[in-house]
Amino acid sequence: MPYASVANYPLRQLAQGVHRYLGEWLRTCAVYLGIAVIVTVSMGLALPGLRDQALQVHTALLAALAPATVPPAGSDTSYADADTSADIDLDVDKPSGTPGAVALAVPEAGNNATAFLTPLPHPGIKTAPHADVVSNAQTEALRNYISRKYKVASDATAVLVNTAYKVGRDLKIDPLLLLAVIAVESRYNPFAESSVGAQGLMQVMTSVHQSKFDAYGKKGALDPVANIRVGAGILKDCIKRRGSVTGGLACYVGASGANDGGYGDKVQAERRRLALASGIPLARD
Repeated sequence: MPYASVANYPLRQLAQGVHRYLGEWLRTCAVYLGIAVIVTVSMGLALPGLRDQALQVHTALLAALAPATVPPAGSDTSYADADTSADIDLDVDKPSGTPGAVALAVPEAGNNATAFLTPLPHPGIKTAPHADVVSNAQTEALRNYISRKYKVASDATAVLVNTAYKVGRDLKIDPLLLLAVIAVESRYNPFAESSVGAQGLMQVMTSVHQSKFDAYGKKGALDPVANIRVGAGILKDCIKRRGSVTGGLACYVGASGANDGGYGDKVQAERRRLALASGIPLARD
């Protein structure tokens, strides 16, 4: 072999190696680029259908929570049907023209009573007569926290928050405690049902407490407002019976003694998170 050929042999090997490396790199890039194009096209074709399905589910849920009729804007907002009526009482002053946090009107308990899904602006929520008012910012922060964490629609969150505060005021129980129980029991799914038959937001055993739902019509435990009212009443009774919130939570979850398997700690931890996220002071137990 001539000397020149021997001298050029390493260079040829190096060039061939670089050529092979570049070829492999280009083939790999082409494969990944092809995959990216296929995925992009597939997502472009699939996403509109998924979006439509999500909108249909959202509309169906709101329709399930809404009453048969909703008062038109500007009309009297008292709830009434053919047999009964219950005036909406939010215990708040509503100066005309004053923007405020959005809350949902919740009627008093009565035959076939349910929640309105029509937002009513007001400057805040009073937890009890002469108590401090929960500010606009606090109400909005509480709703946003629940809506983001538990993937709940904003309008539905307003119903639940307003109901918890109205029921908490009526029963003299901390609304944040009710909201924390809902979070632990059902993660704000009004249609949740356990294997033992507990239903709704607060997972009430309907087989035991069915009579308590009779005043709320056919929806019963799956009506969010009715479920909160009945569940809060059961929790209030448990607290009274056991003498403390801790004991009441153990009673609510069905523990015969103090050991509730950590249920009370979970509820109290979420209660503190709700207070921290919203800036609403915790009520003393």
